Amino acid sequence: MTETETGSYAGEPTPTIAQVGLIGLFVTALVTAQLTAAKVLAFDLPFALPLAGAELVLPGAALAYALTFLASDCYAELYGRKAAQVVVNVAFAMNFVVLVLVWSTIAAPAAETSIDPGMFAEVLGASTNIVLGSLLAYVVSQNWDVIVFHRIREYTGAEKLWLRNLASTASSQAIDTVIFVAVAFAIAPAILGVGVVLPLEVVLALMVGQYLLKLAIAVVDTPIVYAIVGFVRSRQDAVEPTPTG
Repeated sequence: MTETETGSYAGEPTPTIAQVGLIGLFVTALVTAQLTAAKVLAFDLPFALPLAGAELVLPGAALAYALTFLASDCYAELYGRKAAQVVVNVAFAMNFVVLVLVWSTIAAPAAETSIDPGMFAEVLGASTNIVLGSLLAYVVSQNWDVIVFHRIREYTGAEKLWLRNLASTASSQAIDTVIFVAVAFAIAPAILGVGVVLPLEVVLALMVGQYLLKLAIAVVDTPIVYAIVGFVRSRQDAVEPTPTG
């Protein structure tokens, strides 16, 4: 096999800038979500919501994790279902790489000039219940997102990208929220004895608060999905994918 002037080999598929960029955004947002999940955010509201009350409580990873759905929907629209599911499932495996690297760094001896090892472990060392909830929620919701996106595409064709983006993201974010909160704050603590079992009303409030923010992000990111897909196609960086079952 001979190398061409562009640096690739004859017959070898060359990844496009858009492909690498979207995969990079997906993985970067996913890793950031892992590292920021320990901080719990609280936003005061000018009104009270059912179950959640006048305060939205959610993990610091919410925004970063929402970006993974934007990236995967763009990727699915441009390159097809199978390609998107490869990205989702390879990134799932990379979660374990992140955990191993973080935990091995925590376990390694610290120099005298290092920041406090206990503080480092407390910030970056996610508890077992959070890890279990996060991983299970991720693998189910992200694959659901890709499947629903392309099921809708089979019926709508290339039209109604807004519908595919909203329906797939809204439903997958609901699945993600329910699984994560239920496993992390109820099931894992009760069955495995890791973490603290939260009262039912607190668990429901967490679900409502997280989902409302995620739903708002899904609505806001629809024009961004259109802009990215339109820009890439205008540069002839992607071909129209053949819908797959």
